[in-house]
Amino acid sequence: MTSHRTFALGPVSLAALTLLAACGGGDSAIAPAPVAQPEETRPQDARTFTPVVETTFAALAGAPATDRWTGVLNGAAYRIEVPTTGWNGKLVMWAHGYAGTGPNLTVGTPIMRRYLLANGYAWAASSYSKNYYDVKVGVEDTNALALKFASIAAANGRVLATPSKIFITGVSMGGHITAAAIDAEATATAVNKVKYSGAVPMCGVLGDNELFNYFAGYQVAAQQLAGLPMASFPVTDFAAIAPAVQATLWSTFPTVSNAQGDKLKNVVMNLSGGARPFYAEGWANAGNQGNIWASLGGDGTISGILTKNILDTRGLSYKIDASSTSTTALDTAFNNAAFKIAPVADANRLRTDGMRWIPLTSADIGIPVVSIHTLGDLFVPFKMEQVYYDRAKAKGTDKWLVQRAIRDVGHCAFTAAEATAAFDAMIQWEAGGPKPAGDDVKTAATLASPTYGCTFTNNTPSAEDYTPPATRAAFQANYPACP
Repeated sequence: MTSHRTFALGPVSLAALTLLAACGGGDSAIAPAPVAQPEETRPQDARTFTPVVETTFAALAGAPATDRWTGVLNGAAYRIEVPTTGWNGKLVMWAHGYAGTGPNLTVGTPIMRRYLLANGYAWAASSYSKNYYDVKVGVEDTNALALKFASIAAANGRVLATPSKIFITGVSMGGHITAAAIDAEATATAVNKVKYSGAVPMCGVLGDNELFNYFAGYQVAAQQLAGLPMASFPVTDFAAIAPAVQATLWSTFPTVSNAQGDKLKNVVMNLSGGARPFYAEGWANAGNQGNIWASLGGDGTISGILTKNILDTRGLSYKIDASSTSTTALDTAFNNAAFKIAPVADANRLRTDGMRWIPLTSADIGIPVVSIHTLGDLFVPFKMEQVYYDRAKAKGTDKWLVQRAIRDVGHCAFTAAEATAAFDAMIQWEAGGPKPAGDDVKTAATLASPTYGCTFTNNTPSAEDYTPPATRAAFQANYPACP
């Protein structure tokens, strides 16, 4: 496994994975209120979790002095940090990534913490009151904490005004939470309502359900190429056949695929965003493949977040023939034979008691959004940025969106410098500055350029990086360099 820190999200099957709100916006109408009907229960509703209660958390060396508060709100642990002097009146909410399926709830810390404190921001982060891939709970608990900020400060002996502006940022599942929290539908249906002023989703699940379909498509293609094609869904014996699939497609699993496995490599390249720098390195990355394989074989309920199958592979196209960028007879035959998974129509319907169980990221936004994504991430692939762009373009909200590509293979393997630059760009834009620069995430020829992603990649190390500087330097020494 790579030493890159992983924020896994387990969309199809959460077992054995590693680590892994709201301005009115957009020009499109909010979906009509759902017709009242009984709200069924799910496995997730019966699960219980325990917040890990902290007495304090460590100050950041070399940063301005702060007040730091911890506690529990509505079953979720939290951290809050406010500069002792010079608070600028603004609050940043941090949404952590997927934290597994265990019983304990823990809080994360923003990667741009040093920047926030140096510039007078307060920040707050919730553990969420449930683990698993529960984005709805993540939005609600993050919003609830934002609304309680001033009263928590008062309870700790410091009188603070209600924040003049609230921003939100997060990684992986936290990127999904970030994008959902600012979307018009969630703004209308959330129980805890917050008007955010700007957002920075990082390595985020910006395609919501499309990510789950990507994993399902990987499984369909892998099984078919290995001569063990799906005959029905769900595949009840996937854990038993997975070793045979891997042995057929890799000479050394998970890092070196063979000739048959290279067909899957081509399929995944196109499903994950197309030809681009760092795809080959991402394919051969053990962390990426390990996370993907731990996410296959589920029943489409996202491990009990839903009660019915949400997966839909009917719109996927499998490009197995690398000899041509056009669809060949081999591609056509493969696609015609591929098993098609169809979802249950109301698996993720609108609720009468709040947001959808898996909130949508429809790009129905009206505030500045700056996103970043690593090119070689195959767990939450770069395709998520393309899906989000297409949605924004269709709604006419792309004027509020800037996207940046980062040259690395790890999931959320940003430097603090890269994350901070994106956050600062959003802040300057929201304050009235010009729309910041970003990358074209759609034009195939642009993405295929060997220098794509060089503009916003910054390998300057710091102690706040998710990957230790020495480890990152060793990785970067083997990566294609920018001129």
